[in-house]
Amino acid sequence: MTSSTHALPKTIYAIQHLAFEDLGILEDTFYDLGYRIRYFEAGMDDLKQAFEFEGLVIILGGPIGVYETEDYPFLNDEIAYLKQRLAKNLPTIGICLGAQLIAHALGAKVYAGHQKEIGWSQLKLNLAQNNPLLPLVNTEVLHWHGDTFDLPVQAELLASSAIYTNQAFRVGQNILALQFHVEVAADDMEKWLIGHTCELRKAGLNIPHLRAENEKFAVNLELKSPLVLEHFIKHLNV
Repeated sequence: MTSSTHALPKTIYAIQHLAFEDLGILEDTFYDLGYRIRYFEAGMDDLKQAFEFEGLVIILGGPIGVYETEDYPFLNDEIAYLKQRLAKNLPTIGICLGAQLIAHALGAKVYAGHQKEIGWSQLKLNLAQNNPLLPLVNTEVLHWHGDTFDLPVQAELLASSAIYTNQAFRVGQNILALQFHVEVAADDMEKWLIGHTCELRKAGLNIPHLRAENEKFAVNLELKSPLVLEHFIKHLNV
């Protein structure tokens, strides 16, 4: 049985791992649908309340690795809470690091990839579904990661890229993991270019080129991103 948007609590919980990696364009979508947003800061706030929330929780991205628990001990609690949440099949979306945390919590391996994937490119979508969850055909999305993951055994693969096979998966109707950034707002990119300057320079990436790609592709993604969110919420089992 699917739900309407009225079946969910009217607050969305979002867990941040980096201040400028927020819900981006999805904030406007939630507001338009009548939801409020509450942010939790990983490493600072007690995440137990967030992960026990019966409404929708979105786990956002960040520059640390799932496996860096010695340097960032809060990850141990975050992963433990997430395992409990997924076992209850509570509505959960993971983006980038959030997707990796979901994969890890479901028993899959998360590890450093063979190369950085930073920039805009199209996805190879699994269109076998009657109602595709990702209406992103011929749409460039933003990739910004160095780690990747194996597909959890209980998951359905939704999308791949030219560099990494596992770019999106879902488990049932309530759990969605997106390695790429569907949330990025066109006018937020400068914060990313500033905040990630060390990573970009170490990887030898061309910052003016990334800025130009954002100007070319982000506006179109902003049109498609709300459709992903609306489809997910519409088909939740709650």
